[in-house]
Amino acid sequence: MAALEKAWLRNYPKETKANLEYPEQPLTAFLEKAAADFPNREAIHFMGKRIRYRELLSDVYRMAHALKEIGVQKGERVSIMLANCPQAVISYYAVLLLGGVVVQTNPMYKERELEHQLKDSKTETIICLDLVYNQVAKVKDKTSLKRVIVTGIQDYLPFPKNVLYSLKLKKDGMNVTVPNQPGHYSFSRILKKALAAPVASQVSSMDEVALLQYTGGTTGSAKGAMLTHRNTIVNVIQSSSWVYHGKYGGEKVLGLVPFFHVYGMTVVMNYGIYMAATLILLPKFDVESVLKMITKEKPTLFPGAPTMYVALINHPQIAKYDLSSIEACISGSAPLPLVVQEKFEELTGGRLVEGYGLTETSPVTHANPIWEKRKNGSIGVPWPDTECRIIDPSTGKEQPQGEAGVLQVRGPQVMKGYWNMEAETKKVIQDGWLNTGDIATMDEDGYFYILDREKDVIIAGGFNIYPREVEEVLYDHPDIQEAAIIGVPDSYRGETVKAFVVCKPGRKISEEELNQYCREKLASFKAPRIYEFREELPKSSVGKVLRRVLAEEARKNEGQEALLKKGS
Repeated sequence: MAALEKAWLRNYPKETKANLEYPEQPLTAFLEKAAADFPNREAIHFMGKRIRYRELLSDVYRMAHALKEIGVQKGERVSIMLANCPQAVISYYAVLLLGGVVVQTNPMYKERELEHQLKDSKTETIICLDLVYNQVAKVKDKTSLKRVIVTGIQDYLPFPKNVLYSLKLKKDGMNVTVPNQPGHYSFSRILKKALAAPVASQVSSMDEVALLQYTGGTTGSAKGAMLTHRNTIVNVIQSSSWVYHGKYGGEKVLGLVPFFHVYGMTVVMNYGIYMAATLILLPKFDVESVLKMITKEKPTLFPGAPTMYVALINHPQIAKYDLSSIEACISGSAPLPLVVQEKFEELTGGRLVEGYGLTETSPVTHANPIWEKRKNGSIGVPWPDTECRIIDPSTGKEQPQGEAGVLQVRGPQVMKGYWNMEAETKKVIQDGWLNTGDIATMDEDGYFYILDREKDVIIAGGFNIYPREVEEVLYDHPDIQEAAIIGVPDSYRGETVKAFVVCKPGRKISEEELNQYCREKLASFKAPRIYEFREELPKSSVGKVLRRVLAEEARKNEGQEALLKKGS
């Protein structure tokens, strides 16, 4: 590659090598090593429940035995439909130990989404929360499901929280009893009856598929990215090389990003286990609970999404909480506004940097150096062993430095391909290069900047407008908490810019004031022409603002208005 293309290497921390070594072992070896080195160290803290590494490994062995006993075999897909709780960690490593393939499933999935994923993956076993059992039951006979294992948050709560939680479920009419019929099992019962003897890994090659990690389905039906043991091990070790101040057996990782999302799976769960860290888990993001947990348990690392940091820094009583234990955070899943970064660092004294990745890359490919040179608005530089280039979407030719084009990446963390979708795989991976679909530029120092998703670029009057740039301006306004930009049809310009805005609590701004503010900060063709104020914005499970949902709502409203005009 040309020297310019690897300009990023000049900005690597001296502690981070451009090329790393990756052990030839299954992913589960990380847990076994942590338990051997730190058997009595706290592995998981879950709402007062504390589990040591030797206890965690014992439960993983038990669950592996239990799964094998009920018929789960090597290569079989097993769905894990759980929130962040001990059962999610136990199930994940137990399935992998047997040589099974984990299918991470969002507990918020509706019947249609769940049915598609189970059918597509040909999953025969699912481990799910009792709160979503009814959803599973509705689709069971339409899929390949043979075995349903049910657990509840209360199963791993300490006394008396477990009793109080169960009583509340009954009061709210949400308690679920596992049906006494073939193919249905209680997680806690089969775990208790199983052997705790060590289980030898059934994985014979690092290139075996460990996970089917489904994409969000923003451009059609969700696709299953096949991530191998090698892919996941590589990304964990790359993470460790970037967070080089991390101390083996001495970190506490705040686990708020869902494990069913590839980002939470890698940079929280797998990285945490690799570092023999304590995973501080919460089953859902609640601002008050998170602030109390940080103050009490003092996590050192806090991987998260921008909306999480936004919610914390805007809490009206933030000053009464102690966030000073947080040393480093890598923000993913969405662009990180500069004002959020600066305020969070002011509150914690730690470092918050933006990173970038995809489901198809396990997921991280880029990040700003945490303790060295970083650039505002940049996703940073490629991680070790990761190559990147910008191409012209029309010609496929590599773009010169500074010119916008589609970002492509190549590296050992890139997926094996899409599950049972060879044609789709060939569309996005050619000669090892993965086409991200994101419009980006690279500067003279090798720092990359995401302008937007290729499909999200707004073309108004012949000009390309990148939503992220406009959103950054809105986030800078002192009265605005959240903002999202989409393009909507315009009879004259083709498309025009629409802004969705959420004001900070107790703050207010008029459309006229906001319009004037934007026109002072942006070229006139970039400034929003339409503003809509909301109480909240639609978000994904990791807090990423869903522009596609806003766009669908806008199209629907436009259609309704057209019908009303026609009727009048």
